[in-house]
Amino acid sequence: MESGAGKHWTEEEVKALLSVWSEKNIRKQLHGTLRNKGIFIYIAKRLQELGVCRDWKQCRAKYKNLKYEYRTVKYAHNSGDVTKTMKFFHDLDAILRYEPVTQLAAEENGRCSATETQLNTSPATDSSQ
Repeated sequence: MESGAGKHWTEEEVKALLSVWSEKNIRKQLHGTLRNKGIFIYIAKRLQELGVCRDWKQCRAKYKNLKYEYRTVKYAHNSGDVTKTMKFFHDLDAILRYEPVTQLAAEENGRCSATETQLNTSPATDSSQ
Protein backbone atom coordinates (compact mmCIF):
# COMPACT_ATOMS: atom_id res chain seq x y z
CA MET A 1 0.00 0.00 0.00
CA GLU A 2 1.56 3.29 -1.07
CA SER A 3 1.33 6.15 1.40
CA GLY A 4 3.35 9.31 1.57
CA ALA A 5 3.44 12.63 3.35
CA GLY A 6 1.15 14.29 0.82
CA LYS A 7 -1.27 11.39 0.46
CA HIS A 8 -4.75 11.45 1.93
CA TRP A 9 -5.66 8.73 4.39
CA THR A 10 -7.76 6.00 2.82
CA GLU A 11 -10.80 4.60 4.60
CA GLU A 12 -8.87 1.39 5.32
CA GLU A 13 -5.99 3.35 6.86
CA VAL A 14 -8.35 5.32 9.10
CA LYS A 15 -10.08 2.09 10.18
CA ALA A 16 -6.68 0.59 11.05
CA LEU A 17 -5.77 3.70 13.06
CA LEU A 18 -9.11 3.53 14.89
CA SER A 19 -8.61 -0.16 15.68
CA VAL A 20 -5.21 0.53 17.27
CA TRP A 21 -6.51 3.69 18.98
CA SER A 22 -9.46 1.78 20.45
CA GLU A 23 -7.18 -0.51 22.47
CA LYS A 24 -7.53 0.25 26.16
CA ASN A 25 -3.80 0.64 26.85
CA ILE A 26 -3.41 3.07 23.91
CA ARG A 27 -6.42 5.17 24.99
CA LYS A 28 -5.06 5.28 28.52
CA GLN A 29 -1.60 6.41 27.39
CA LEU A 30 -2.94 9.02 24.97
CA HIS A 31 -5.29 10.69 27.41
CA GLY A 32 -3.72 13.59 29.20
CA THR A 33 -0.23 12.96 27.82
CA LEU A 34 1.28 16.07 26.28
CA ARG A 35 4.60 14.60 25.18
CA ASN A 36 3.31 11.61 23.28
CA LYS A 37 5.84 11.06 20.51
CA GLY A 38 6.71 7.60 21.84
CA ILE A 39 3.07 6.54 21.81
CA PHE A 40 2.67 7.61 18.19
CA ILE A 41 5.89 5.84 17.20
CA TYR A 42 4.35 2.69 18.70
CA ILE A 43 1.05 3.34 16.87
CA ALA A 44 2.91 3.82 13.57
CA LYS A 45 4.70 0.49 14.09
CA ARG A 46 1.40 -1.24 14.86
CA LEU A 47 -0.12 0.28 11.73
CA GLN A 48 2.84 -0.96 9.70
CA GLU A 49 2.05 -4.48 10.91
CA LEU A 50 -1.46 -3.92 9.53
CA GLY A 51 -0.08 -2.77 6.15
CA VAL A 52 -0.41 0.98 6.72
CA CYS A 53 2.81 2.88 6.05
CA ARG A 54 2.52 6.13 7.99
CA ASP A 55 5.10 7.82 10.18
CA TRP A 56 4.40 8.93 13.75
CA LYS A 57 3.86 12.57 12.74
CA GLN A 58 1.19 11.57 10.22
CA CYS A 59 -0.49 9.38 12.85
CA ARG A 60 -0.48 12.17 15.39
CA ALA A 61 -1.84 14.68 12.88
CA LYS A 62 -4.64 12.32 11.84
CA TYR A 63 -5.43 11.57 15.50
CA LYS A 64 -5.70 15.28 16.27
CA ASN A 65 -7.81 16.00 13.19
CA LEU A 66 -10.22 13.13 13.87
CA LYS A 67 -10.55 14.15 17.51
CA TYR A 68 -11.20 17.80 16.58
CA GLU A 69 -13.77 16.87 13.94
CA TYR A 70 -15.48 14.47 16.37
CA ARG A 71 -15.74 17.14 19.07
CA THR A 72 -17.08 19.66 16.55
CA VAL A 73 -19.83 17.26 15.43
CA LYS A 74 -20.58 16.23 19.03
CA TYR A 75 -20.93 19.88 20.07
CA ALA A 76 -23.23 20.56 17.11
CA HIS A 77 -25.40 17.56 18.02
CA ASN A 78 -25.57 18.68 21.66
CA SER A 79 -26.62 22.14 20.45
CA GLY A 80 -29.45 20.64 18.41
CA ASP A 81 -27.79 20.68 14.98
CA VAL A 82 -28.04 17.07 13.81
CA THR A 83 -27.16 17.98 10.21
CA LYS A 84 -23.43 18.04 10.96
CA THR A 85 -21.91 14.59 10.46
CA MET A 86 -18.63 12.81 9.91
CA LYS A 87 -17.75 9.40 8.53
CA PHE A 88 -16.32 7.68 11.62
CA PHE A 89 -18.40 9.47 14.27
CA HIS A 90 -19.80 6.32 15.91
CA ASP A 91 -16.38 4.63 16.00
CA LEU A 92 -14.83 7.73 17.58
CA ASP A 93 -17.73 8.07 20.00
CA ALA A 94 -17.08 4.53 21.21
CA ILE A 95 -13.40 5.40 21.74
CA LEU A 96 -13.69 8.91 23.16
CA ARG A 97 -16.74 8.64 25.40
CA TYR A 98 -14.62 6.86 28.03
CA GLU A 99 -12.12 9.70 28.29
CA PRO A 100 -12.41 11.99 31.29
CA VAL A 101 -14.42 15.03 30.29
CA THR A 102 -12.62 18.28 29.62
CA GLN A 103 -13.96 21.56 30.99
CA LEU A 104 -15.36 22.52 27.56
CA ALA A 105 -17.21 19.23 27.17
CA ALA A 106 -18.64 19.48 30.68
CA GLU A 107 -20.17 22.84 29.75
CA GLU A 108 -21.56 21.50 26.48
CA ASN A 109 -23.60 18.68 27.91
CA GLY A 110 -24.90 17.95 31.40
CA ARG A 111 -24.93 14.21 30.65
CA CYS A 112 -21.13 14.17 30.85
CA SER A 113 -21.30 13.74 34.60
CA ALA A 114 -22.25 10.06 34.13
CA THR A 115 -18.98 9.54 32.27
CA GLU A 116 -17.06 11.31 35.03
CA THR A 117 -18.59 9.01 37.62
CA GLN A 118 -17.66 5.89 35.62
CA LEU A 119 -14.05 7.03 35.58
CA ASN A 120 -13.85 7.74 39.32
CA THR A 121 -12.51 11.22 38.77
CA SER A 122 -11.70 13.65 41.55
CA PRO A 123 -14.42 14.87 43.93
CA ALA A 124 -14.20 18.31 42.30
CA THR A 125 -15.82 17.00 39.11
CA ASP A 126 -18.45 15.06 41.06
CA SER A 127 -19.71 18.30 42.60
CA SER A 128 -20.99 19.37 39.17
CA GLN A 129 -23.58 16.60 39.13
